[in-house]
Amino acid sequence: MKKVFSMFVLAAAAMFTANNVNAQAKDVVDIAASLPAHSTLASAVKAADLTATLKGAGPYTVFAPSNDAFARLGNTVSDLMKPENKEQLAALLENHVVSGTYTSADVQAAIQKGNGKAELPTVAGGKLVATMDGSKVKLTDENGNSSFITGAEIKGSNGIVHSIDGVVMPKSK
Repeated sequence: MKKVFSMFVLAAAAMFTANNVNAQAKDVVDIAASLPAHSTLASAVKAADLTATLKGAGPYTVFAPSNDAFARLGNTVSDLMKPENKEQLAALLENHVVSGTYTSADVQAAIQKGNGKAELPTVAGGKLVATMDGSKVKLTDENGNSSFITGAEIKGSNGIVHSIDGVVMPKSK
């Protein structure tokens, strides 16, 4: 029994290592595209012509809204994916990207260091404010909309992807 358990532990460790290596071989775009719950994000990145940028050296931290998060916006996303709205779509998506690699632990440490909040500048020129809500990291955009980091971070070759349950919007004009 002990030998079977040891073999199970070794097999599980090998699978975890293989999955982690595969994720790190992918960039943030490939990671998002490989996650079924983020197919809307992958399509939006392509429609906004951001694929080449986000496949660049980075490093980037991407707060990736789920398909359900985009669905709560109604027709807004399908309207933004029209060619004439490409700049607005790019601004929306860039509001989900921060330069640098921030793990969950890094974000939580920044919140603690900032006496309960951390400001994360986005590549769109906006900012997200990270706070703790119980044990969850909450992101609030400049309009007061909030979302939570919901999934385990996935490290890639040029950054890290965090799943979030909402869409953080650029500052309203």
